[in-house]
Amino acid sequence: MLLDGRTAGGPPGDDQAAGHRARLLERLGWQVCDQGLFLQALAHRSWCAEHPGHEPNERLEFLGDAVLGLIVTDYLYRSYPELPEGELAKARAAVVNSVSLAGTARELELGRSLLLGKGEDSSGGRSKPSILADAMEALIGALYLDAGYATTAGIVLELLGERLLDAARGPGDEDYKTRLQELCAQTFDELPTYRITDRGPDHAKVFEAEVVVAGMVRGRGQGRSKKQAEQVAAREAWAALNADEMPGARACGPAADAGGPLGAVPEGGDRSDVGAVGMPAGEQP
Repeated sequence: MLLDGRTAGGPPGDDQAAGHRARLLERLGWQVCDQGLFLQALAHRSWCAEHPGHEPNERLEFLGDAVLGLIVTDYLYRSYPELPEGELAKARAAVVNSVSLAGTARELELGRSLLLGKGEDSSGGRSKPSILADAMEALIGALYLDAGYATTAGIVLELLGERLLDAARGPGDEDYKTRLQELCAQTFDELPTYRITDRGPDHAKVFEAEVVVAGMVRGRGQGRSKKQAEQVAAREAWAALNADEMPGARACGPAADAGGPLGAVPEGGDRSDVGAVGMPAGEQP
């Protein structure tokens, strides 16, 4: 049995949940026809166990996985005729995976719209990469059934455009955001979050990024663009987390005195030795 438009993701008439879902549709650019399909895509099996008679999103997830694979494969094949089969397969795998999908879901704030059981909700299910990735695939499956292939392909390519470009260029040694995402998903079952600030005039603006993992600031960086600042912060966090796992690794400075993980600073904390990390010579403020 499919969910109908009266189900609100919590109690019927939950205006806050309905507002989250409306904003999700707006971000997707989806003029939904079948509200039941959309809601089913958001229904985790834990919620359905508490609400018998409703179907979870697992079948839509199965369909969405296939639709996503076709959209990405078709795009790569047509857009990069010079790439051999092996490179095309690597590029597709870099985009069609749970970490990438969870990252896209995070950007859409999909977690706020999910229908979760009370236990899953209270244990942080709205931010779990596995749940977010599965729901993202289910949404693609529902979108395909509701609006057709052409509309689905347009929305998916809009969402994944930057990731597809990066994947086609190859993984690269400097893609620390992807490395950090994969490490955090495996180690903490959550994704890193970035906080961006800027200062200076428009013609010489400097962006500063902090990356937070498991409630701790794990890296900071600066750059001439948001992307550069995030990469620098991700590189620092990735290195610190990997060093922390090495036998005999020892933190230095305030983190060591506080008994915290290597490179970790509590949210809101300060680390004066970070400085202008990653800024090219002569460009440090």
